[in-house]
Amino acid sequence: MHATVGDRLHVHSRAVGLDERIGEIVEVRGSDGAPPYLVRFSDGHEGLVYPGPDCLVEPRTGD
Repeated sequence: MHATVGDRLHVHSRAVGLDERIGEIVEVRGSDGAPPYLVRFSDGHEGLVYPGPDCLVEPRTGD
């Protein structure tokens, strides 16, 4: 997995009834865009994320 600051991390629900989460990657702590990522989620929560198979990095769109 590869990401840059400003990309979005989409965490798909792993179970029925759980919401999907989307957050902005605010820091890449691995080398060459590798995890872990510091992510700010839409609810304001920030956390260090080691993405699993239920995650997808969405590149930021051209601003």
